[in-house]
Amino acid sequence: MTIPPHGGELVDRQLTADQARELAAKADGIPRLTLNNREASDLRMIAAGAFSPLKGFMGRADYESTVRSAHLANGLAWTIPITLSAARPQADPLKTGQEIALFDREGNLLGSLVLEEKFAYDRRTEAKEVFRTEDTAHPGVANLFSQDEVLLGGEIRGLRSQPLWDHAELERSPAQTRKSFEQRGWKTVVGFQTRNPIHRAHEYIMKCALELVDGLMVHPLVGETKAGDVDADVRIRCYQALLKDYYPQGRTLLSLFPAFMRYAGPKEAIFHALIRKNYGCTHFIVGRDHAGVGNYYGTYDAQLIFREFKPEELGIQPMFFEHSFWCQKCGGMASTKTCPHSPDWHVTLSGTKVREMLAAGQRPPAEFSRPEVADILIEAARTTR
Repeated sequence: MTIPPHGGELVDRQLTADQARELAAKADGIPRLTLNNREASDLRMIAAGAFSPLKGFMGRADYESTVRSAHLANGLAWTIPITLSAARPQADPLKTGQEIALFDREGNLLGSLVLEEKFAYDRRTEAKEVFRTEDTAHPGVANLFSQDEVLLGGEIRGLRSQPLWDHAELERSPAQTRKSFEQRGWKTVVGFQTRNPIHRAHEYIMKCALELVDGLMVHPLVGETKAGDVDADVRIRCYQALLKDYYPQGRTLLSLFPAFMRYAGPKEAIFHALIRKNYGCTHFIVGRDHAGVGNYYGTYDAQLIFREFKPEELGIQPMFFEHSFWCQKCGGMASTKTCPHSPDWHVTLSGTKVREMLAAGQRPPAEFSRPEVADILIEAARTTR
């Protein structure tokens, strides 16, 4: 039996080919709105069912309940507001019941929204409740404060999106991953979220989790991330090389996650877990500083937040892991739960140190990174200098 999606129904708001042609034909004659990159990504995720049970951008009741209590207005757990903003001169003429054509910044038609309500909101309150900070140095807060002053709520229809990268076979909708799990006979599946290349520490916790379930879905986020993160195409090649040589082929699936990274730490950890439930995962790995950035969150805050929800509210089993490392004394990967030795024995490298080594054409030690991954990253660093 597969795990039910969040809310019990897997949403599908994707237009058929005929419906897409009909929308394109009338798009010039109805109100239009240009979405920012986060909104365009969210539209894509809603349409494919990744954000089930949402069928569109939030109205006031769901928005305020999510910000205030981390639940939708109907009581269902939900931690991240999914919103569409408009400047007041654009929003004022719009009428409830109108269909609005939605475009990206390049002028591509993405879908439409039937307006149910428009309302003002408090960005500072949202920042404090969702991101735990109002500091605009935080990338998620910066994005929030750049939004327009009116929110538009209503159900959407989206065009079937083109793959973000040249790996169309790797970008699967929730319906497709669920079908893949069923075909493979996987009853229990653990999802792994990442926006970075996978190093030995990540590999270790994934394999620990894989000992307990039927299958592992490596589900890297390939939507927009902050400046300085490794380019998604480079990361995809790293994932493919690693899974090819170091993971059992019949028990792993690499599938791309085309979402926008918010860096909301604990709130985003819950959000990522709920989304992976929609993709069909029964378990979800939560490691050190999940979805964090800078020093805004405690090392294990993203694990502690799960205590604030009843297990049945989430419906997916989190798997918590502490920071792991190579211990030279143990002669293998370990964590503070399993290794009794001094940190002097541990091979740990900062992100800054790794980037410096890669830029210099130096491989990080094998205890930190598989050589196949390091070679891809070195070549990428060389070509971008």
